[in-house]
Amino acid sequence: MAYVTREHLDRLLERALLADDHESLARRLEALVEAYVSGDVPRAAILVLAAEAWRQAEQPARALDCFQRAVDDGGETGVDPRAGIADTLFELERPDEAREMISELRGDGEVSPATALTVAETLAAYGDLGEAHVWATDGARAAAQGSEERAALLRTRYLIRVDLGLPEDELDALLDVSL
Repeated sequence: MAYVTREHLDRLLERALLADDHESLARRLEALVEAYVSGDVPRAAILVLAAEAWRQAEQPARALDCFQRAVDDGGETGVDPRAGIADTLFELERPDEAREMISELRGDGEVSPATALTVAETLAAYGDLGEAHVWATDGARAAAQGSEERAALLRTRYLIRVDLGLPEDELDALLDVSL
């Protein structure tokens, strides 16, 4: 049984980063989830970290499983794990399922700016610049003024807008202010 502190998790992540061993990290994070009793870090957030480690270890199917377990857990994660599921589904060349997951996210109503950023970056990476622009725009409008999330969304939106050949607008002026 484990009580998971932020410090414990940070040490684990630091060791894995130094060793450049993502598979070992993913396994350790999953073991931590199995032994989890309580802690500063929600179980779902640990599962998302495990999923990202599996992706870095080039095992997207295992990542998909961890993302789904995070959704099922329902705990706080910062970024909705369904955004990670969508990105992983694109990676697995299952774009229809990925778009379905993104539609589900949109259909659930309010999406956090962090989730909007993840979805915008995913859509841009897989060539859907129009939808990526919509997600980045909505996220930028919802993000708190002066926040790092807003600045990241504005930068992402700007790059997408330039690629689309769209004219500058009022949100582009906010990018200058946020830098």
